Amino acid sequence: MRQSIHPAYGPVVFRDRAANHAFLTCSTMTSEKTVQWEDGNTYPVVDVEISNVSHPFYTGTARVLDTAGRVERFERRYGK
Repeated sequence: MRQSIHPAYGPVVFRDRAANHAFLTCSTMTSEKTVQWEDGNTYPVVDVEISNVSHPFYTGTARVLDTAGRVERFERRYGK
């Protein structure tokens, strides 16, 4: 592998602000903001809008749209 062409890979905290949930993982992402983690070390923190804790698919709150019923209702209302 060629040296000095790859980004630095290290521990980063990803924080879901909507669900107030954070997790520590390794990534090439960096941030100027830092947070002190549970183990006492300070890590860069990346704020995300959505994670597995707040995403409707993972939480079971996803809605399924009845597209066939909507088309039929449109055709009844406005004709074919």
